[in-house]
Amino acid sequence: MKKSASILALLPALLLLPSCAGALLSAQPVNQVNQTQISDASANAPFSYEPYAAVLNAYVDQKGFVDYPGLQANRQQLDQFNDSLATVTSATYDSWPEAEQIAFWINAYNSLTLKSIVNESPIKESIKDIVGVWRIKQHAVLADGKALTLNNIEHDVLRVDFNEPRIHVAINCASFSCPDLLNEPYTAAKLDVQLDEQTNRFLSNPKGLRIDRETNTVYLSKIFDWFGEDWKATYSVESGFTGNQNEKAVLNFISGYLNADDKAYLEAGNYKVKYMNYDWSLNDQS
Repeated sequence: MKKSASILALLPALLLLPSCAGALLSAQPVNQVNQTQISDASANAPFSYEPYAAVLNAYVDQKGFVDYPGLQANRQQLDQFNDSLATVTSATYDSWPEAEQIAFWINAYNSLTLKSIVNESPIKESIKDIVGVWRIKQHAVLADGKALTLNNIEHDVLRVDFNEPRIHVAINCASFSCPDLLNEPYTAAKLDVQLDEQTNRFLSNPKGLRIDRETNTVYLSKIFDWFGEDWKATYSVESGFTGNQNEKAVLNFISGYLNADDKAYLEAGNYKVKYMNYDWSLNDQS
């Protein structure tokens, strides 16, 4: 894992991915944060997810759909939690174990995405209708850090500082084809279990994986195409499966969550891989 210096000194970059985020802009200095808040957060007190947990419990259902109008009308706890992200100092962050750091960034990404949706009036039909939502709009995260975009959190922190491709089933882009938004915060103590459960949840849904034996085609979420390289470090294989090296690594990862028959089918490699169209419709409860 890299030190938080990589977060505090983000360089201008251009991310050439056909993903939900696109090009990155350099982070700008964070706005001044209340020093009393910083002191309180740094006094060995554990970082609290209670306000965020209350939001998820009240406005996110078991299927991961969100009551955005309800949240927009009662957003105090969401704003409280998002404000608290900027009270964590880099020293405090560096003292955390890796699982706690990953949980922090996943929760930050998801809560700031909720903020981005409810900031719009009227609420947009798709997150893609919000100009600059990933590349331009900046958020204060870490008291002595830089203001970060959602792109920065995903592509400059989570995908760079950690070898954990399961983040892609945890971060939520407020769209129908995204992995479902978990209706509880991610925590260090439960992170591995939560990520495994989310992986199973995504792959058991046709929007994540569909095996068509009649046409010998395996349909995958576009997420596995956009970010396939993230699975190579841990799941690369020299034999079996099909496709390029990214696809083989992804299929090897997926096979570990399937029953014996489907796992054997993927390992045999006698099929085509196709990526499903991505539905950017808002993941609202209506």
